[in-house]
Amino acid sequence: MTLKIVTMPGDGIGPEISEATGFVLDAVMERFSLDLELQPDHMGFSLLEQEGETFSDRVLEKLRVADGFIMGPNDTINYPPKEEGGRNPTAETRKSLDLFANIRPAQTVPGLGYTRKPMDLVFFRENTEGFYADRSMALGSGEFKPTEDLALSVRKITRQASERIARAAFEAAKSRRKKVTAVAKGNVLKISDGLFLEAVQTVADDYPDIELEIVIVDAMAALLVRSPETFDVIVTTNMYGDILSDEASELAGSLGLAPSLNVGESIAMAQAQHGSAPDIAGQDKANPTSLILSMAMLLEWLGRRHNDASLGEAARTVEEAVRDCLNDPATRTGDLGGSLGTRAFGQAVADKVKG
Repeated sequence: MTLKIVTMPGDGIGPEISEATGFVLDAVMERFSLDLELQPDHMGFSLLEQEGETFSDRVLEKLRVADGFIMGPNDTINYPPKEEGGRNPTAETRKSLDLFANIRPAQTVPGLGYTRKPMDLVFFRENTEGFYADRSMALGSGEFKPTEDLALSVRKITRQASERIARAAFEAAKSRRKKVTAVAKGNVLKISDGLFLEAVQTVADDYPDIELEIVIVDAMAALLVRSPETFDVIVTTNMYGDILSDEASELAGSLGLAPSLNVGESIAMAQAQHGSAPDIAGQDKANPTSLILSMAMLLEWLGRRHNDASLGEAARTVEEAVRDCLNDPATRTGDLGGSLGTRAFGQAVADKVKG
């Protein structure tokens, strides 16, 4: 069965890291004879120039019938207002395709990282509600100003979404170190975070062999620095997960190394955890590791979904090739003290994939 994968380079450094990722994807497709149909398309400023919108219903419908997609970073802060075509591709795909789980691993690379302590953990971040204003209301924004001097924001937490992300986290813990950490601020947000924690505990009752601990969000920020090795699977709400996963990735080595997969019931989106970095765009300086590893996560997810062992093996091969390159200072990008540019690093990983 041919699997359809839509690719969209995005803004800023997006085209460069997408090209480098393409080198690796082409190599792994050839080595493992993967039956993938790549369907290039656009979003962000390139689509705005072509179709008058940074994201379009046409692209969304194309994604609905795909098996997965790879999206480059968005430069949403510089998009025009929504009424002038400035639609947020990440937010719209997560909401419209119900990509409820944002899965973000953080794993240290020897010789890199700020804590010099081992870290091998993964965040399961609820992706469809929480403090994000564009995901809190059926109509309009969850952030509003009744007067010029008063700003309000609505946070939405539901039992259904909380239980769903918790179950995904516990399922992942079964094949890891069998520990789940739920992060919240239940001592202050007693109703909303209280509901989230109640939902997590309900799911935990179905997994008696997996340890559950609850950590307050501000304590978690400190513990990631002090004792990251004590954590395995972390489940939390949208905003907390966004902030803490960035912290963990930077502590592990660099945000440029951090992969990310947005998962729904029938489709997944690979996307670098970092932004579009317009200040270095077009200079061959960007580290493409995050998007390359995100692509590998997509292959692994597709392999499990379609019971295709070759996709899983392909994903592991990409991860090993990246690890080999990062372990050798001679094959690192400039941000990690090496000398390779974006294209050269992508080609180096592709060459290792080819064997």
